[in-house]
Amino acid sequence: MVLGRVVSWFSFFAAFLFIISISAFAGTTTILNASYDVSRELYKEINPAFVADWKKSSGSDVEVKQAHGGSTKQAQAVSEGLEADVVTLNQATDLDFLAKSGVIGNDWRSKFPNEASPYTTTTVFLVRKGNPKGIKDWDDLVKSGISVVIPNPKTSGNGRYSYLAAWGYALDKLGSEDKARDFVAKLFGNVPVFDGGGRGATTTFTQRDIGDALITFENEAAQIKAELADSGFEVVYPSESIEAAPPVAVVETVVAKRNTGAVAKAYLDFLYSDAAQRIIAKHHLRPRNAAILTEFAASLPPIKTFNVEARIGKWPDVQKTHFADGGIYDQVTTKAK
Repeated sequence: MVLGRVVSWFSFFAAFLFIISISAFAGTTTILNASYDVSRELYKEINPAFVADWKKSSGSDVEVKQAHGGSTKQAQAVSEGLEADVVTLNQATDLDFLAKSGVIGNDWRSKFPNEASPYTTTTVFLVRKGNPKGIKDWDDLVKSGISVVIPNPKTSGNGRYSYLAAWGYALDKLGSEDKARDFVAKLFGNVPVFDGGGRGATTTFTQRDIGDALITFENEAAQIKAELADSGFEVVYPSESIEAAPPVAVVETVVAKRNTGAVAKAYLDFLYSDAAQRIIAKHHLRPRNAAILTEFAASLPPIKTFNVEARIGKWPDVQKTHFADGGIYDQVTTKAK
């Protein structure tokens, strides 16, 4: 009888612990952030900071998972069913695509400050130690005998910004679209291989030892220089480059299904907080908070930049003219081959 009571009590206690563990697990909300290729390190630091902040403000637990790839590939994956609660991509056209697909609202730009862009970045060059080819500006990249690594603009926002940076520079300096077309044709004629995303291009340049220059976002170039200091790479800031403003959005169809709307919005709101803005600056991205940007002036030097819509055209028109099938990018790369 006593043994039976002990077994019964033990079974009850074990069941109780099981229920408690299940309840604790059920109390943790999980969200997925689908982001672009070279934002991995940024969100590895942002996510635990948000988790702590959410716990403090709400008393609830949250886990943030990451998915990374070329920006356009990520947008396509979300439109095809990847259940990301938020997207933090690097180009407005990718979010416009998601809006047309019906997974985010058409008014996504108005949901968060600065047209839903918590920071900016720009496109720079990474060259080998000592800069043996003397690469200082865009003009140097179109010279004969120069090998340039750029991610594919068809699949990578990083690559698309690189293309548009070169186009905008040539358009301003040379004064006509025909001359800009010739300029980017020469540049892409110097590209030996196209990777699907920015991180793949980094691997090609740094590990496969291909190319004299890598064109990439400022944060990626700075990270490579820091992490591979012994290998000898240098960052070159051209005389002018492009302003990239990576946008964010809540994936409304997913959060409605998973009941994660509040935490998803809080996650993106957190990107504008002082704590997150300092993390952003630490990772060589340019925070929207002017005071924090000034704090990091030594690692984020001033650079002359232009805005795509101010110099080249509205993003939907740019997408159609340059990157749609048969557009200028296809034409100049076919010519380059």
